[in-house]
Amino acid sequence: MLVAREAVQALLPQRRALGDGRSRRFLRVDIPGEDAFAAELATLEALAQRATLITGAVFSTAQWRVEVDILVRRPDGLYMPVIVSNHRVARAAQGHSTPVLATGRLGLGEPVEGQFRLRHHAIDGYRLGLAARALAEMDLDSGWGGTIGQDRTRAFLERTASFQPALDKALDLPLPRRPRRVKECATCRFRPLCDVELTELDDISLVLPGDRAEPFREQGITTVQELIDARWLGEPAALAKAWREGIPLLRRVDAVDAPRADVEIDVDMEAYLDQGAYLWGTFDGQDYRAFATWEPLGGDAEAENFARLWAWLEQKREQAHRDGVTFAAYCWSAHGENHWMRMSARRFGGRRFTDVTVPTEAEVVEFISSQEWVDMFDVVRRQLVGPYGLGLKVVAPVAGYTWADGDFDGEESVNARRVARGVDKQALETRSRLLRYNEDDCRATARVREWMRAGAPGTPLIRQYLDDEATGSPQRGEAESPRG
Repeated sequence: MLVAREAVQALLPQRRALGDGRSRRFLRVDIPGEDAFAAELATLEALAQRATLITGAVFSTAQWRVEVDILVRRPDGLYMPVIVSNHRVARAAQGHSTPVLATGRLGLGEPVEGQFRLRHHAIDGYRLGLAARALAEMDLDSGWGGTIGQDRTRAFLERTASFQPALDKALDLPLPRRPRRVKECATCRFRPLCDVELTELDDISLVLPGDRAEPFREQGITTVQELIDARWLGEPAALAKAWREGIPLLRRVDAVDAPRADVEIDVDMEAYLDQGAYLWGTFDGQDYRAFATWEPLGGDAEAENFARLWAWLEQKREQAHRDGVTFAAYCWSAHGENHWMRMSARRFGGRRFTDVTVPTEAEVVEFISSQEWVDMFDVVRRQLVGPYGLGLKVVAPVAGYTWADGDFDGEESVNARRVARGVDKQALETRSRLLRYNEDDCRATARVREWMRAGAPGTPLIRQYLDDEATGSPQRGEAESPRG
C-alpha cells in the first residue's frame, strides 16, 4: 500500500492548473503520519483552514479510528473522502454509468460519467463510511466518497449512504474478547501479537479463518485439536490434522489424474493493474516463448503483442487439427487470462499489424469455452485439498518444482513492471526477472500436470489419513513430498 499511496500522491495537484483561473483558491495540506494524535489535530486544523486537498487525514472516536488518504473540498464547502485501495474497484461496462474524476484534478475538476461498474470490497466501504460519519459530525459531509483502485489515475465516486447499514451492523457487534484469524490479518501490524495468543488457544480459526469455522463453533468445536478429533466430519478434520503436521496436500479421490493432449501448451499472463496485459508466456514442453511489451499499455504496442500471441497459439492449434492430433492449452486459475483475452479483443479486435490481426471477442470466447482451454486450478481442486490453499506456489513445490526467484510474487511483479519500463541497466535486469518469473509459472503448471498423471505421489488419501489417526499409527512417510 505504501507504493500505491506514493503513486497517488505524485499525481495529486499541487496548485491550480492553466485555465483554472487566478481567483480560484487552492490549498493542499499533507499531514505526516508518524504521530497518530498529532495527525488528528492537524486534520482538524486543515479543515478549519478550508484546505482544498488534505492528505493523510485521521479521525477517531472512542469506538473506532479511520485513516483517510485524501479529503477533497467541493465548491459547496463540503468534503469528500477519497481512499487508495489495492483492489480492482471498477470494470468497464457498457450501459453502466459511474462518476469518475481524474486523480490529477481532485479539488479542481468536476467528475464526468464513465461506463463502469463498481466492485465493492467490505474494508473499502467501511473506511469511506467511517470517514463520512466523522465529517457529518462537523457538518462537512458531502454524502460522496471516492476510491482510487489499481488504476491510480482515476477516482471512482459513489454515495456513502449505502455503506452505513453494514457499518451499523458491524459497530453493533460486541467487541471480541480474544483474537480470531480473518483474511485481513495478512496485512495487520498486530498479527504477531495475536498469533501468540491464537497458538496458545489452539483456536480453530488458525485452520478455518473468518466465517468458515462458524458451523463448527456452533457444534462446540472451537480448537484445532477438537476439529482433528471430530473424524466423523471427514475433510475438515483431515485438513486440521494436515495443518498440524505441516502436510500441504491431501487427495480427495483414490486415483488422481490430469487431462492429456498430443500437443500441450502452458500459458501464463502478467497484467499491470487495470491498464492491460503486457506479458503472455508460453511453454510447449521444451521451449519457453514470451510475448512481451514494455511500452505504455492501452495502445498499438499492447494490441500487437496480443495479436502475436494469438497468431502463434492459433498456428499451433490449427496445425494439430491438420495433423489429426489433439491440442490443449493450460493455465492456472483462468480468471485473469480469460478477462484479458476478452478485454484485449474487445478493445483492439480487428486491428491489423503487418502479418497478424487481433482476434474478435467472439473468437476468444469460442476458444476459452472449448475443451482445448483447461484451467488446471479447477482440475486440482476437484481432486486435492490442502490447509494452505491450492495456489500454484503451494501445489507446484509438492510436485517437485521450485522458482528461480522464490520470494517474487504477483504483487511484486506489479511494482517491477514500473521499473521495467525504463531503459537503464536496472530496467533491463527487471525485465529479465519478470520473464524468468513468468517462465517459472508456465513450467510449474506443466510439472503439476505431470505429477498428477503419476497419481500425485506423496499425497495421502483423506479417508486413509483419518483411518491412520483412528488407529493411532499415522503414516508420516506417506505424506512426504519431493522437493526440486
